[in-house]
Amino acid sequence: MTDWKRTLRGQAHTLEAVTAALLVLSAVVFALQVTAVTPLTGSTSSQHIENQQTEVAEGLLAAEDRQGTISETLRYWNESNERFHGAQSDGYTSGGPPTAFGEALNETFLDRGIAFNVHVRYVRDDGSRGSEQVVDLGEPSDHATTATRLVSLYNSDPLIDADATENGTATVGDGVLYVEHDVSPETDLFSVVEVEVVVWRM
Repeated sequence: MTDWKRTLRGQAHTLEAVTAALLVLSAVVFALQVTAVTPLTGSTSSQHIENQQTEVAEGLLAAEDRQGTISETLRYWNESNERFHGAQSDGYTSGGPPTAFGEALNETFLDRGIAFNVHVRYVRDDGSRGSEQVVDLGEPSDHATTATRLVSLYNSDPLIDADATENGTATVGDGVLYVEHDVSPETDLFSVVEVEVVVWRM
C-alpha cells in the first residue's frame, strides 16, 4: 500500500473518531440540560408536602370555626393590657394560645415539627386594613403555605377571661377589642375578620 493511501486511511479513522466523540459529548450535554435542577425548580415531593400542609390548615380552620373555638380565641383578650391573655406584645411566641383552637394548632402542627404564625386581619370603617398577631413563631421559610378563614364577631359576644370562661360584663360591642369598628345598632354583627395561618416545616 502506498504512503498516500495510508495517510488518507489514517485521516479517515481520525475523522470518524472525532465525529463519534462529538456525538457522545452532544448526547451527554443534552441529557444534562433535560434533567438539570436549578435552585428555582421545586421538586415534586416538596410541592406535594406544601399542598398537603395547606389542605390540613384549611381543614383545621374549617373544623375549629364550626366548633366556635376560633371566635373564642379571638375574644381571649385582656382589655386592660390590650393583648391576649398571657401573650407578648407580638402574640404567643412559643406555641398556640392556651385555648381549644391553640391546642388544636399545637397538636396538628407544632408536635409534628411544623411551625406556624396566626394573624387576624380586619377592615376599619375608613376602609384601611388593620391586623393583630395572635401567634409569632418566627420568620416563615420560602416554602411556607397559607390558609385563611373568615370569622364573624358579634356585638353580644362576651370577651373570654384568662381562665377560659366568658366575661360577665365586657362584650365585643363595648369596643375594647383590638378590632376597630363602630357598633351598629341595626345589627348584632360587629365585624367579619380574616384569620390567616401560615405554616412551614422547621
